[in-house]
Amino acid sequence: MTTATAAGEGGVRRIAELEAVARQLEPGPEGRELLRGPVVAHSESFYEGLDDALAYRVTEDKGSGLLDVPITEEGIGIDETLRIVREHVDRPGLNPASGGHMAYIPGGGVFTSSLGDYLADVGNHYSGVFFATPGAARLEGLLVRWMSDLVGYPETALGTLTSGGSIANLTGIVTARDAMGIHSRDVERSTIYLSGQVHHCVTKSLRLAGLGDAPVRYVPLDERYRMRADELARLVEEDRRAGLKPWLVVASSGTTDTGAVDPVDEIADVTESNGVWLHVDAAYGGFFLLSETGRALIQGLERSDSVVLDPHKGLFLPYGTGALLVREGELLARSQHYEAAYLQDALSSTEELSPADLSPELTRHFRGLRMWMPLVLHGLKPFRAALEEKIQLCRYFYEELERIPGMKRGPYPELSVALYRYVPRQGDPNEFNARLIREVREDGRVFLSSTRIDGVFYLRLAVLCFRTHRKHVDLALDVLREKIAKLEG
Repeated sequence: MTTATAAGEGGVRRIAELEAVARQLEPGPEGRELLRGPVVAHSESFYEGLDDALAYRVTEDKGSGLLDVPITEEGIGIDETLRIVREHVDRPGLNPASGGHMAYIPGGGVFTSSLGDYLADVGNHYSGVFFATPGAARLEGLLVRWMSDLVGYPETALGTLTSGGSIANLTGIVTARDAMGIHSRDVERSTIYLSGQVHHCVTKSLRLAGLGDAPVRYVPLDERYRMRADELARLVEEDRRAGLKPWLVVASSGTTDTGAVDPVDEIADVTESNGVWLHVDAAYGGFFLLSETGRALIQGLERSDSVVLDPHKGLFLPYGTGALLVREGELLARSQHYEAAYLQDALSSTEELSPADLSPELTRHFRGLRMWMPLVLHGLKPFRAALEEKIQLCRYFYEELERIPGMKRGPYPELSVALYRYVPRQGDPNEFNARLIREVREDGRVFLSSTRIDGVFYLRLAVLCFRTHRKHVDLALDVLREKIAKLEG
């Protein structure tokens, strides 16, 4: 009794003391304005400086000044906090918001997405379980339905918003594994068919899904680096005769290296006739379906069993927004659904499937708002125009390369990635192009990249940042001319 009384008297005082300190995490209206005002000013300054900012900045410190600001018991204030962000996060390395970023398939960052993220974070709505926030779950379901309609999937389709293409591909491959009945005892005789241009996250996903020992066949490519459906049919038949079990083909609608679009319609003829699951990685190219040129190029997605799209690519959203769609959604639900006793209230309150029933994630960010807000605020028209513009800009760049003596071009670009390389008057072309891309990066006005295909060193242009326009492509051409002249001189 004495112990309980003492705990009661001292405990209440202690709780009050802790509350007083903890309330620092909940500033009032004036406190929020004192924090929000400098943050908005910082973001506006960032936007205003974009036109003149480098696309890539080489620095000696590489943001190491962050290490001089340890996390301590007392805070440092908003002005100092933003100074550190400006100097050590915004300044060094890649500026992914720059229109001069034409090196990799970028994440976008349209302004209206940031407003959606702000509201999602303020409300901290939980979209994983329908019972918790029905509106958030319905909003994500609405987006999945819209994307399913875009690729031509039937009403049976279901899907999930993910952190990006890697998790989307992993979830799709696990769903295919379960739907096709591939158990651990079957792995060593269950063959998988890939393109040599498939994204590396697919091979990583195979390993994570317990399929690392499965036989993998790399299907020969045509002269445009696209999977050959006739060669796929030959390999499948050979494996069947050898007593193996063909079960999964992964095609691509827009490869990262070359922008190649595999002939999904022809590949589907092979998979359907052989009872093989067809998964398409359209993380880069899928949303080009919104454009006139893209829709003419990307044919057959509606015949796939599952497909990956990345809204943070073709819809220009911030990083961390991917999507998986499965044509027969029940197979996704069967693969991903689990129950827990502590969620019995949620399970008994609705017959609706929750996003967590269709995904490996239970705790998840409310990603849908950052995607829904730009679509409903702007409508589809500017997205269609921006995607068509990127295709045309890449083709413009490819054609202008012919004006640079010594420049050799890869295949004509299908979407918005172009391959090219310079052949110097003397010396090793691979070594010259490696030096050329370093010169471009150190210059920083534009950011380009390189790759190797069959031992050949290529330069790449990837046009997908929504801020990239003709002036940026012309600048890239000028920088290449300038750096070639310097190195040849």
